[in-house]
Amino acid sequence: MKIKKKGVGGNSDSPCLISEGTGVIVAHHGIAVDILFASGDKQMVKVKRNSGHVVGDNVVVEEQRLRRLPRRTKLCRRDSRGSVRIVGANLDVLGVVVAPMPLPTPGYIDQAIVSARQASLNPVLVINKCDLKDAKTFVEKLITTYGGILEIFVVSAVTGEGITDLELFLGQGFRSFFVGITGVGKSSLLNTICPALDLRVGDLYEAGNRGCNTTTVSTLHSLPGGGELVDTPGFNEFGLVDISAQDLAGYFPGFEEAMESNCHFRNCRHRTEPGCVVANLVADKRISQERYTTYLEILDQLDAGDARFKTRR
Repeated sequence: MKIKKKGVGGNSDSPCLISEGTGVIVAHHGIAVDILFASGDKQMVKVKRNSGHVVGDNVVVEEQRLRRLPRRTKLCRRDSRGSVRIVGANLDVLGVVVAPMPLPTPGYIDQAIVSARQASLNPVLVINKCDLKDAKTFVEKLITTYGGILEIFVVSAVTGEGITDLELFLGQGFRSFFVGITGVGKSSLLNTICPALDLRVGDLYEAGNRGCNTTTVSTLHSLPGGGELVDTPGFNEFGLVDISAQDLAGYFPGFEEAMESNCHFRNCRHRTEPGCVVANLVADKRISQERYTTYLEILDQLDAGDARFKTRR
C-alpha cells in the first residue's frame, strides 16, 4: 500500500523522506504505525485507518510503499459487536494476565487459551497482584484448575515476587503478547520487567473495582533479558473466531485426556450424545463438573453467535 509522508518518531509533523528496508511494526496508533527498521532506526509512518496492519507485522518499505510480509502466526478475537480483530502477528506466547482484583470475566481465561491454541501459540497464565490480602484463595483455585495443563506464573508487580521466573521464561527468545481485562496490571508488570519504559499506570475505580485503560495502543518492546513483549489495551471480552464445536473441545483446557480418544459420533458436541468420551470422563470425575459446565456455557455462546451472525448476513 502507498504510505503517506510523516514526522520521524511522531515528534514532528514536517514531512521527510521515509526510510526504506525491512522492519517490524512496534506500535499502532490508528492512522499511523511505528516501524523499527533492521538498521535500528524507528520511524512513524502514516497509513490508512483500516490498513489491516498490526503490531508484530514484518514489513518492507520500497518506493514510498509499505508491503506486509506473510505472517507466521496471528492472534484474533471477536469484540462485543461481533467484529473480528487481529490483535497481533508473528507471536509465540500468549500471556493471559489475571488478578484477584478485578476478577476476570466468566470464560475469559478459557477463551483466551482456546484462541492461543487455535493460533499455534503457547498459552501461559500470569497471576498478578499475589500480594493482595485475599489473593491466596484465588491463586489456589486457578492452580487447581489449570495446573499441569499450562505454565503458571504467580507474580506481584508491587513486591517483585515471581518476576525473576517470568523474566527467565520470556527471555528465551519468545515474542510474547499480554492480554487481560482492564486493571489487572499488564503495564505495571512491564514496568517491573523493563523499568526504562516507565509506562503510565492507573488505579482501580472504586465502583465495581474495575480498571481504567491507561494503555491506549498496542506496543512491542524488547526486554533486557531477551525476548519481546507486546503490551495491549485491556480486552474485557475475548470472543472466539471461527471455532467449531469440535475445535472448542480440542483446544479446551481440561479436555486433553478426552481428546486422546474418539467419541462414538464423529461430530459429537459433548452434550448428551451416547458414547461421548467427555461425558464418561465427567461421570468418572476425571473432568470436573465445573470444567464441563464452563465448556457448555462457551459452546452455548458459540451457538448463539453463529445464529446471530447468520441472521446478519
